Amino acid sequence: MGTLDPLASGVLPVGVGNATRLFDYFLEKRKEYIAEFTFGVDSDTLDSTGTLVRGGQVPDERKIEGVLPTFFGDIMQVPPKYSAKNVNGRRGYDLARAGIDFELSPKQVHIYGMELMGRVEGKEDTFRIRISCGGGTYIRSLARDIAAALGTKAVMSALRRTKSGIFTAENALPFSFFEGEPSVEELEKYLIPTESVLTFARLELNEKQEKKLLQGQQVCVEVQDGTYKIYEDERFYGLAEVREGKAKAKTKLC
Repeated sequence: MGTLDPLASGVLPVGVGNATRLFDYFLEKRKEYIAEFTFGVDSDTLDSTGTLVRGGQVPDERKIEGVLPTFFGDIMQVPPKYSAKNVNGRRGYDLARAGIDFELSPKQVHIYGMELMGRVEGKEDTFRIRISCGGGTYIRSLARDIAAALGTKAVMSALRRTKSGIFTAENALPFSFFEGEPSVEELEKYLIPTESVLTFARLELNEKQEKKLLQGQQVCVEVQDGTYKIYEDERFYGLAEVREGKAKAKTKLC
């Protein structure tokens, strides 16, 4: 459910079976990263995997700390050209690799907060920053924009995602677990029940309403518009959407 940049590591939620249908419900989830930004260098990919060009000063910690709060809240951000953004039916990275010039429109993202953790040991030009942000944020673009605010250049040189929604590094499985080709029984020990990862309230229905809803019909309810969990004979069934007092089953997850 999501992607990581080629040089990145960390938390990547994986849906199994009907849980893959949850993708759209996790698009806006809050994420946390520990990123390393190297100053005084630029690249076509905005990270250290691209063609590097030296240029610009390396700011001190005080200046970096001073500019970070200016990025908190809702900000407009231009995605990297080397990204999966769609441009007239083609991916941005395909166009960029083909040498085709194009522009991407800025999009609104949300930054909950950033904390400068200090210089990376042995690297005078590289700083580690903890970032808490909403879905759709490009950390590579943050490196570019923070550097621009300081009158210099920077690229993302390392990235680790420590949290994605309710999923954290502490309750994640190491990739080495999967390299060992675990059995189905071993995997099942670590599966998280679909119901438990959803924070939506339960839609309370009587027996007649429940039957109609699960048959694909709309039912009238007296609750606020939104997404709700629904059940079949007390067994979690999936999700329903309520609009203007009418509920309709939308996603089966059991």
